[in-house]
Amino acid sequence: MKTTVVLKARQSAEEAEGTSAPQLSALARLTEQIIGAAIEVHRQTGPGLLESAYEECLCYELSQLHLNFKRQVELPIAYKGVKLDCGYRMDLVVEDSVIIEIKTVDEILPIHTAQLLTYLKLSGKPIGLLLNFNSPILKKGIKRLVNHYRDAPPALVPSAPSARQPDKAVSTRPTIGNPKNSASPRLCGEQTSRSPIANPKNSASLRLRGEQIPQAVTR
Repeated sequence: MKTTVVLKARQSAEEAEGTSAPQLSALARLTEQIIGAAIEVHRQTGPGLLESAYEECLCYELSQLHLNFKRQVELPIAYKGVKLDCGYRMDLVVEDSVIIEIKTVDEILPIHTAQLLTYLKLSGKPIGLLLNFNSPILKKGIKRLVNHYRDAPPALVPSAPSARQPDKAVSTRPTIGNPKNSASPRLCGEQTSRSPIANPKNSASLRLRGEQIPQAVTR
């Protein structure tokens, strides 16, 4: 069982992005040692203890392996160039590379995975280990996560649109060469009158309203 878990840990470490070959081998060996220490703690204690008890036992095993680690590491959030303490604390950080999150739950839920992913994203560490010591078989309670947010290109933020978009420019010039636009433009409601001379029906002499024009008498 221990060999299988160690092999899977090596595969998980090799999936870390942005790391060179020597770093991958170092992460693989480090992950093997951490998982071996966790298995030893679970073998000696079994499930049912508090998270703090498992953390203390795991720290003892890591110290016996001469590994450097930090406990309850504060993780501030960088916001507009200012570091803000939002209460995030990582259980263990081993060799400044692997984050360990200890759980004593019935099963690992998506919220626990999201918590460790947040720690990886904010800290920039390459590997995270989620250890559920309440599992009857620790092999089924180990989850390895790789930080895919490392060296990610910054997202492009589009510029904010203006409050009022400029209207499209409408040309008021009549189109040259278009017979439909050959007439001069007219205002709304205005009617243009055609010259009666151009109309053959109006070729007769014009007369005013109510005025009669006598016809010429031929002799």
